[in-house]
Amino acid sequence: MNKWLLSRKFKTDDLNSSRLFDNSTFYTSFISDLRNSKQSVYIESPFITSRRMSELLPIFAQLRRKGLHIIVNTRCPDEHDGNYANQAANAVLSMQTLGIKVLYTVKHHRKLAIIDGTVLWEGSLNILSQNDSCEMMRRSKSATLVRQMIEFTGMSQYF
Repeated sequence: MNKWLLSRKFKTDDLNSSRLFDNSTFYTSFISDLRNSKQSVYIESPFITSRRMSELLPIFAQLRRKGLHIIVNTRCPDEHDGNYANQAANAVLSMQTLGIKVLYTVKHHRKLAIIDGTVLWEGSLNILSQNDSCEMMRRSKSATLVRQMIEFTGMSQYF
């Protein structure tokens, strides 16, 4: 990793004002952020299930009707086993039908979301599949931390 990027100083106030969420509190706040978004949504979630997508896909459809740009970075459905592969493939097709850009990253395991270039969600929770696991996510409202994440992950061509 670029030593310059890792050593850059960022305002600590951005992290001091962040909040932690667990698997029981995350979706209420995340969905609120989605509904309030004005420009773009970027989600990295390696796993996708039909159960979780049944909740999120109608919201994505509303956002696309409002003209928001949505990108999802996930694993290729072929990387999953059995029924999970079918669920992921069906979800990807549904998202693409809505005009959502779906990217595949081999051995993908990051879990994050960026909303409107100012809200960063990061942690252990698979946003598009979480069901019955003990997870956490941190929400930061900071264009600076969003830019740091974009640079760190090398995803700048999508922003």
